[in-house]
Amino acid sequence: MARGGARARSGPAPTSTERSHKAKADTQGWVTLPADGREGPMPHFPLSGPSDREMDLWERLWETPQATMWEQLSQEFEVASYVRLLVRAEKPGSSAIIWGQVKQFAESLGLSVSGMQRNRWTIAAVNDLDEDQAANPSAVSPVADLRERLKAVQGG
Repeated sequence: MARGGARARSGPAPTSTERSHKAKADTQGWVTLPADGREGPMPHFPLSGPSDREMDLWERLWETPQATMWEQLSQEFEVASYVRLLVRAEKPGSSAIIWGQVKQFAESLGLSVSGMQRNRWTIAAVNDLDEDQAANPSAVSPVADLRERLKAVQGG
């Protein structure tokens, strides 16, 4: 029986703190997804006879940031399979086995925090500036020094 070694899921997923510290040394491998999600037409649902609920989930999922990678990796079938299984799991009396499969699918598609970390995906920060500030950057007075920001928070 094999022991130890680097397998796809060996060891804990990196925490956000570890990722930020490693970002300087290992910037390759992490993909930043657009915070606004995927743009463009929705792909065709590849499975036969989709229900209204499946199509609703399909549409919503293809608007997420993760969908940019699914499109790049041609994962339409995997996303459709996840959608079909999720709809099946939502039905009353569904088994824990189905919910476990849904969870595994969600993780592999990067729909959970641990799945995002394992796929080495991160979502871009949303720009908090309003349009007036973005148009006139001199109106924004950021405090560059961390010590000054901490003093402002602590009151001195």
